[in-house]
Parts: sequence; structure tokens; C-alpha cells
Amino acid sequence: MASTLPQGDAASHRLNRIAGATAILTALVLVAIKGWAWLATGSLSVATSVVDSALDLLTSAANFAAIIYAARPPDAEHQFGHDAIEDVAALGQALIVAGSALAIGWNAMARLIEPVALASESAGIAVMVVSLGITAALVLFQRYVARRTGSRVIAADALHYLSDALPAGAAILALGASGWLGIAWLDPVLSIFAACVLMRGAWGIAAEAFAGLLDRELDPRQIERIAAIARATPGLAGFHDLKTRRSGSRVYIQIHVEIDGTRSLHEAHAIGATLRHHLLAEFPRAEVIVHKDPV
Repeated sequence: MASTLPQGDAASHRLNRIAGATAILTALVLVAIKGWAWLATGSLSVATSVVDSALDLLTSAANFAAIIYAARPPDAEHQFGHDAIEDVAALGQALIVAGSALAIGWNAMARLIEPVALASESAGIAVMVVSLGITAALVLFQRYVARRTGSRVIAADALHYLSDALPAGAAILALGASGWLGIAWLDPVLSIFAACVLMRGAWGIAAEAFAGLLDRELDPRQIERIAAIARATPGLAGFHDLKTRRSGSRVYIQIHVEIDGTRSLHEAHAIGATLRHHLLAEFPRAEVIVHKDPV
């Protein structure tokens, strides 16, 4: 019989799919409006932004495929599910963002050494304001979904689109300073700042994804929360061998609990089920195994 996803998992995957599809649609809109602006103004900076949005479109499409794959239920070859694909996709996203940050920083340093005069500032500002508003709305929605579902793919995709929002905001300031004040050096300075912010975010996403691939234990605060729930469960004399790990957006918890050996099997099972219920209330997307040891 084919396995089915729990109701909470199905809701999380559905929300992730909505976020992934929204990212693809947003990238299509950005490519269209920036492409029109490029044809209308002939601005090289706008042309570069068109290429960047096209890359976002390809990346979001790949992430959407990863989300669909992760939503597949466990099968004979993947009995723990397919959530680890989220860590792989997130790691790839982090590498793309880091590469973008390095490219931005490199070009900014070159422009500090050899300043380049900006052109079509008004048209550029108009396009960047519109694209910034659309991108900001998408990033806010993706971060909301990532908090709800714990998806690292969505979190990484939000960071990727933030890599568009930050340079766009900086470009608005730089174009305004160039067009109205004649200041050209602000463009590379703001770009270097944006590159540093992006690199820091990419490092965080990559570290989390890499930790998931290596089965690193949960955050110490989460482990202490699990221990507190176990200590507060009636009928438990103690616990040991608490093991945790994360794969994608799913959490795995294994714990050995100590129960009075004179209790009946039915009573011991009820105590273990109570602990499992409390842990799932705290970690909805968790796979919990409770092993009972008689005292």
C-alpha cells in the first residue's frame, strides 16, 4: 500500500508549492518589465538586471522541482521520505547567491578605480522602484512561508530574491545621486555593502543546509525543549539516549524513556504516546520514536 503524507505535511508542502509557483510568476513579470525598459532605454544596467531576473527564473523553476520532489511520500527506496533534496537545493542556492555577491563586489571595486558615468537615470529609477516593490512583496511572502513550513528551499529562494532587492534599492539611491547631485561614487560603495550583506546570508543558508546533509543535531535550545517536555510527562522515571537530526524541513527525534517495570504494557504505551503527542505539538513536522525501557 502506498504511503501518504500526514495532514500537517500535506499542508506544508501545499504552502511551499504556492510560494514556489509565486516566485516563478514574479520572475516572469520582472523579466517582462525590465526587458521592456531595456528596449526603451538601451541602458546596460537595465540589461544586466534583465539577465539577473532571467537567472532568478531558472533558479526558481529548479527550486519548484525540488519542492515537488520533497513532497513525495516515502517509498521502498526512500523510507524516510525525500526531504533531504531541500538541503541540496538550498546549498545550490547559497552558492549562486555567494557567486552573485562576489561578482557585485568585484564590479563595484572596478568602478571605484575607474568610475563609469550613469545614463537614463529617470527611466532606471522608475523600473527599479517597480521591480523593488514586486520583489519585496515576494520576499515577505516567502519568509512567511519559510517560517510556517521550515522549508530551507523557500528560505534560500527568499535570500536569492533579496539579492535583487538590495541592489535595486541601492541602484535607486545611486541613480538619484548621479542624476540630481552628480555623485558617481555612491553606486559602487552601496554595491559593496549589498555584496557583504548577501555573502553573510549565503553563509547562513549554506551552513544550515550542510548541517542537514551531515545529520547534525538540533539547536541546543530545541534539544533542551525536548528534554523539558520529557521531564514534564507524567509516568516517566527518566530518559536517556536522546538523539536528534534535521533533514530538509523535517525533524527526527529518538528518545529512550524509563518507565516503572511493574506497569502494564497498555500503561507504558499510553505514557509513551503522551510524550510523542507533546513532542509533535512542539515540532509538527517531526518523526518521533519513543523506546521504552523498564526501571
